[in-house]
Amino acid sequence: MAVIRDIVATYWGPGKVLRRLLGIGQREDRALAILMAGCAMVFVAQLPRLAREAHLTGQELNMLLGASLLAWVIIAPLLFYGIAALTHLFARALGGKGDWYGARLALFWALLASSPLLLFHGLVAGFLGEGPALDGVGLLCLVAFLWFWIAGLRQAERTAA
Repeated sequence: MAVIRDIVATYWGPGKVLRRLLGIGQREDRALAILMAGCAMVFVAQLPRLAREAHLTGQELNMLLGASLLAWVIIAPLLFYGIAALTHLFARALGGKGDWYGARLALFWALLASSPLLLFHGLVAGFLGEGPALDGVGLLCLVAFLWFWIAGLRQAERTAA
């Protein structure tokens, strides 16, 4: 199934999509590609907000873009690997039977699957700025990401290694 169809399907059943992705087998290259695509989408989602901030404050846009690129494409992937390891250890302590790969894939896929909402959040931040609309969209992004991650992690930890 195509990535976009998988993203749409995640909004209706995140556990089913992750079960299908895990059924393909351990493909670390696929997991890394999913993570990097998710991080790249978050970087792109930041562009309208950064342009607004540069315009309103007089800061150099290139400096803001460079810092955001460094944060989301270089540093964030390393942090996501660490977070995935910690959640796997936590799930293992609670009786999870999954493996490290499943925990990584659940987190990485949650990030990529929530990217359409993150793009919308970036547009709201760029065009409207701070306010209740941005807070509402931000809350929606957070809830969707957590729902995808927790449902995916539950599915991954049900599967014996």
